[in-house]
Amino acid sequence: MAKKPLSPDWTPRTRAVHAGTRRSGYGEVSEALFLTQGFVYDSAEAAEARFVKAGEDEFIYARYGNPTVRMFEDRIAALEGCEDAFATASGMAAVNAALMAPLKAGDHVVSSRALFGSCLYILEDILGRFGVEVTLVDGRDLAAWKAAIRPDTRLVFFEALSNPALEVIDIAAVAELAHAAGALVVCDNAMASPVFSSARAAGADLVVYSTTKHVDGQGRCLGGVVLGSRELIRKTIEPYVKHTGGAMSPFNAWVALKGLETLDLRVRAQAATAQKIAEALEGHPKLDRVIYPGLPSHPQAALAARQMGAGGTVLGIDVKGGKEACFAVLDRLKLFTISNNFADAKSIVTHPATTTHQRLPAEKKELLGITPGLVRVSCGLEDGEDLLRDLLAALD
Repeated sequence: MAKKPLSPDWTPRTRAVHAGTRRSGYGEVSEALFLTQGFVYDSAEAAEARFVKAGEDEFIYARYGNPTVRMFEDRIAALEGCEDAFATASGMAAVNAALMAPLKAGDHVVSSRALFGSCLYILEDILGRFGVEVTLVDGRDLAAWKAAIRPDTRLVFFEALSNPALEVIDIAAVAELAHAAGALVVCDNAMASPVFSSARAAGADLVVYSTTKHVDGQGRCLGGVVLGSRELIRKTIEPYVKHTGGAMSPFNAWVALKGLETLDLRVRAQAATAQKIAEALEGHPKLDRVIYPGLPSHPQAALAARQMGAGGTVLGIDVKGGKEACFAVLDRLKLFTISNNFADAKSIVTHPATTTHQRLPAEKKELLGITPGLVRVSCGLEDGEDLLRDLLAALD
């Protein structure tokens, strides 16, 4: 297969369309989909040689790699500004690999406490079973990070933009503290998206995405990816994923490739809608608060503007009256879909306290700002005026 060369002059938007493209002898325009579990060798000697060391365009087994998957890995790595990437079966498979692969019994991890429920499960339940000590901190507080990071801290972890409370972590500042102690920096960048947050450039060693979210962006396929240096990806992440079975399927990689082509256009349009809705709803008498990093009222608005350049595609609204009043609003919505995904082309509302974060005890929900009235609002590609009218009608 012929690999299209990558120009250093290409902007991220162009890289998202062209980087990593390999064309077969048929010269297809759209990337080829290779649905195969294995590959054929010309001889026994060739099979032996490939198992010893496979070349860049030589493949062994779909769990280890595939031409379609490799195109996706190359393209998103070029978009993020990373040397390499390894695609996984889901976003949580990517988080699991980024946390489990570098760690061993006796290691210490410092993590922000505002995380997706499944991330907290890995940190608090799974890692502890294998002798890894975990310290959770308020990710917004640099003094807390500094106090928690120790000489034996092996890794720090955070969501650049937390789910669902929309806390913004200062990636560069946390990375500086972690690197001073010799710790790896792992950043879950799913909610911020590759369009608005270049976590690798800010200092993250490993960047994690759920491609189910903005990359696909149309609710079709699960997927994830871990990005970083070639050494970290190929010597640490790849062995873990390929031997534990969490690799991305070729079909899902092809869907993700197609999603990357429109990523920049979709995410910027969705963020513009989120900004518009957040501004319109702020101060509404039926709401206790509107949470959006693009609003001046957000505690980290200045950091969000500097680090992301926009507020993102998701906002939070806290309905007065608790769960009962909140459910009444959700049930009156006509255009928004009640679901538990975000970053879809269709606008989605989620009640975190009873769905994505329901397993958390009440005191932890309160600590993280996950109130009974909190709604996570993911803005899609519908007309912003239609979405606003739908929300206002449900509230009023």
